Amino acid sequence: MVTEKLQSVVCIIGAGPAGSSTSIFLSKLGIKHIIIDAASFPRNKVCGDGLDMKSIRMLNQIDPNIFQNEILKDPSFTPCNGVRLIHPSGKNRDYVIDKTKVKAHYHPFYVSKRMDFDHFLVKKIDKTFANLLLETKAKTIEKTTDGWKIIAENKNVEFEITCKLLVGADGDHSILLRHLGERKINRKHYAGSVRQYFKDVEGTHSENLLEFYFPPKYPFSYFWIFPLPNGEVNVGYIMVSKYASENNHNIRKIFTELITTDPILQHRFANATPVGEVEGWGLPLASLERKAYGDGWLLVGDAASVISPTSGEGIGNAMFSGYVAAEFIAKAIRQDSFEENVFINYQRELYRQFQEEIDRYNKYIDKKPAVSNWLINTLIMDNFIIQKLYKRSMQKWMETAYEKRIKVTLD
Repeated sequence: MVTEKLQSVVCIIGAGPAGSSTSIFLSKLGIKHIIIDAASFPRNKVCGDGLDMKSIRMLNQIDPNIFQNEILKDPSFTPCNGVRLIHPSGKNRDYVIDKTKVKAHYHPFYVSKRMDFDHFLVKKIDKTFANLLLETKAKTIEKTTDGWKIIAENKNVEFEITCKLLVGADGDHSILLRHLGERKINRKHYAGSVRQYFKDVEGTHSENLLEFYFPPKYPFSYFWIFPLPNGEVNVGYIMVSKYASENNHNIRKIFTELITTDPILQHRFANATPVGEVEGWGLPLASLERKAYGDGWLLVGDAASVISPTSGEGIGNAMFSGYVAAEFIAKAIRQDSFEENVFINYQRELYRQFQEEIDRYNKYIDKKPAVSNWLINTLIMDNFIIQKLYKRSMQKWMETAYEKRIKVTLD
């Protein structure tokens, strides 16, 4: 096998939304780097495929004209104009954005298959600054006196990569997490989920609303239906692992049960056609507040456990972590130091966007389980003030997502 030696100040392992975003923002700062990923793109990724307003804000951070010039013209993106909350009584509460109060190209949500979305981001990696190595798997990493040595393989080529700073963007099973001895699952701060694609699910809204159902029988969980192009939908179910483990719940079985026997859902799937198999994945939640920096290393995305503990959304959070990481990497390069103390405020900046969600999650996770979904379902149907506030909030969030630039405080 041929061995090729490469050297860079920065090496990113993983080219999903976190790694790609780190690369994109490093390039905007004029910083050369290496980014590797074991896959070729496009590639399948099990996910709910939803892009919330954090994702929208990060895309606008990449390019303020990205929606008008690209995404709205791309058939792999479905614009969604609100949310539908499905009550156990069978009634729906639809929150549809008032289009007369926002700009024409503003949509609060999108859905895009991860196969398409991740490829969309990878194509934005600037090869002027990024040495992008796909189908290249990191086999070993070693801390050295000068930084890191990574051994990676691509078909018949072995790469020996040396760098000053290593960014772990390779997900929940990150090689850097394993090296640090931190690849552990805390079920209180972890969730299990499954998803399956369907065609011809009945009752979807003409405005492509994201649908959520909170089954009373299963607290700390929800079922979703997200619209995709060509009449497809992403259908899935998520449950906090602590609750699943304590009650011996099988998430796949519950998913099938809800589709086939739940009186609120079963009629909608009676004539639906599955597209592919049920697939599952785990979600490391931001409530863990994992230490994401150290001497010569940073974690981003799922490796840093930045998935929203209240919604399970992780794409926008992963992209945000990449943006914050790029700003701190630029600081380290200016100071010509990659010691731990240079990144001490990375943790603060990484989690400040999620702190309210983390606090809310931690407030309820140890309470009586029956309170969780009951409280949500009660607010859905009965509290007019909450409903009004949510509609107002959705419009404000949109304005922030489309118009407000993100600032990172380094010191």
